[in-house]
Amino acid sequence: MRKYNIAFIGFAILVLFGLPLAAQAQNQTAYGHLIAKTAEAMVGADIQYDPAYVGLAYPFGDVAQNRGVCADVVIRAYRAVNVDFQKRVHEDMKTNFSQYPTRWGLSRPDRNIDHRRVLNLEVYLRRQGAEIAGGRDLSAYQPGDIVAWTLPGGLPHMGIVSTRKASDGEPLIVHHIGGRPRLDKILFEWDMTGHYRYFVPEGARDR
Repeated sequence: MRKYNIAFIGFAILVLFGLPLAAQAQNQTAYGHLIAKTAEAMVGADIQYDPAYVGLAYPFGDVAQNRGVCADVVIRAYRAVNVDFQKRVHEDMKTNFSQYPTRWGLSRPDRNIDHRRVLNLEVYLRRQGAEIAGGRDLSAYQPGDIVAWTLPGGLPHMGIVSTRKASDGEPLIVHHIGGRPRLDKILFEWDMTGHYRYFVPEGARDR
């Protein structure tokens, strides 16, 4: 089974696009494609679904590369454009903690786990003005967009819109729902709770 690693993904993207990441990601379309291609490189890789709590470095901390959950697909994909959700969510929660869900019983932010929770990422993205209307208009879903759902049983879930489409034109989604990351036709499979396009200009990124 192919293993996931950041170096491999960076090399693959350079081959696909032929220019340095910084140059490619200066406009929103290229930025979204870089995010999508990074997510696509995770599909089928040896990344076991593992929601265990882990202490992380900060910023740009990550769990072991062979472990992850659905939110980690998003977090890792956005790091291809030097956007660190760990830092961004943590900094926002430090000053706006009351705006975030309280279902985990925490009394203060936890930079090890907060960004890895779908509900927190959704609050952050809404607070940044990243939510967009999509509905069932397929053209509204662009590569690199983030989509969130509620699964049967009430479990939050999240994925990245890929560069690939099904035969009917529906964009395929990279997500991690057990086993290994997958590329599936699931855009309208569950109750959609949010559709987001989070573009960060180059000068405002995290490194």
